[in-house]
Amino acid sequence: MTENGNFKRRVRARAAKTGESYTTARMHVFPKSANDAAPEARRLRLAVAQTTYADDPRDIDKLRWSGQEMRLLMRQAREAGARLIHFPEGATSSPNKRIMSEIGPREIGPSDWRRFEWAVLREELDSTRRLAHELGLWAVIGSVHPLTAPHRPHNSLYVISDRGELVTRYDERLLSNTKISFMYTPGSIPVTFEVDGIRFGCALGMECHYPEIFSEYERLDVHCVLFSTTGGSPANEPSFAAEAQGHAASNSYWVSFSILAHPGQADPASSGIVAPGGRWAAQCPAEGTAAISLADIDDNPGDLSRPWRRKARSGLYEPHRVAGDPRSDARNMF
Repeated sequence: MTENGNFKRRVRARAAKTGESYTTARMHVFPKSANDAAPEARRLRLAVAQTTYADDPRDIDKLRWSGQEMRLLMRQAREAGARLIHFPEGATSSPNKRIMSEIGPREIGPSDWRRFEWAVLREELDSTRRLAHELGLWAVIGSVHPLTAPHRPHNSLYVISDRGELVTRYDERLLSNTKISFMYTPGSIPVTFEVDGIRFGCALGMECHYPEIFSEYERLDVHCVLFSTTGGSPANEPSFAAEAQGHAASNSYWVSFSILAHPGQADPASSGIVAPGGRWAAQCPAEGTAAISLADIDDNPGDLSRPWRRKARSGLYEPHRVAGDPRSDARNMF
C-alpha cells in the first residue's frame, strides 16, 4: 500500500471509530509541524438515557417508580464518569391524550390537568435535584411544567446543575396537532447552557422534523443538541433517529437522541449519541428497557466544514454568478 493510501486508511479508520467526518478525522491524523499548536479540545462525558414509558399521571406508584428509575440511571452514569445525563421527553410521566381527555377515553378532547398528581411529581423532582447535587452531575429531564390556571402546561426539559439547582427550562415550541389542540402551551425561545466549556441546546417532542430548530442552534454556536422525544407513531418507527443523524451531519455538531423505552415492543428504537459526522458514537441496547450509553463529546475544534458552510451562506457566491449569458440562462440546450 502506498504512503498516501495508508494515510487515507488511517483517516477512514478514525472516522469509523469516532463518528467524526472524514475532514475532521483527517485533521487529527495529519502530521503537524512542531510550530503548529493544535487547538485544545474541550471534552465532556455525556450519558444518554432511555427510561420506561409511563403514561398515567394519576397513578402515584408509577410517578414514584419513574423518579426512582431516573435516579438509578443517574447513579450509574456518575459511576461511569459522566458529567451530564440526558433523559427523554416525559421521563417523569408522558401523559396519554386519552387518559387526560375530559371527554375520554373514547374521544380526544381538551386535557383535564386536575387529574395530574402534581404534588407527587414535585416530590420526585426535588429528590432528583438533591441527588444531582450529591453526585455532582448535571441532569436534563423531560417533564410537564404546570402554569397558572387556566393556562395549559408546557411540555418541557428541566436543566438541573451539578449543584442541584434548576438553572433553566426549555419548552417545546413546535407541537403536534394533538398537543397544540388539546394539551399544551407552546414555548417561544431556544435555550442554551454550558457545562465545562461545552455549549448545549435543547429540542423536544417532534421538533426533529423541523430543520430550522437545529440550524438556529448552529447559529447559536452550540456543540451538542439534546433532543428528547417519546418517538413517532408507532414509537419504534425509525425516522426520528435518522433525522437526528442528519441534523448532526448537516450542522457539524453532536446530537444526543433520548427516547422512551417500551418493554415488549418489537424492534424497539433506542437512545444514542450522534457524532458531528452523522454516525452513532454510542447507542443504548435495543431491548425496550431502561438503560444508559456514554460518549466523550468535544467542541470539535479541528472541524473545517462548519465555518465553511457559514461562509457559503453569507453571500459568498454572489460575485461569481453570471448574468445575461444565454448559455447559462437558457434551460433547453445542451
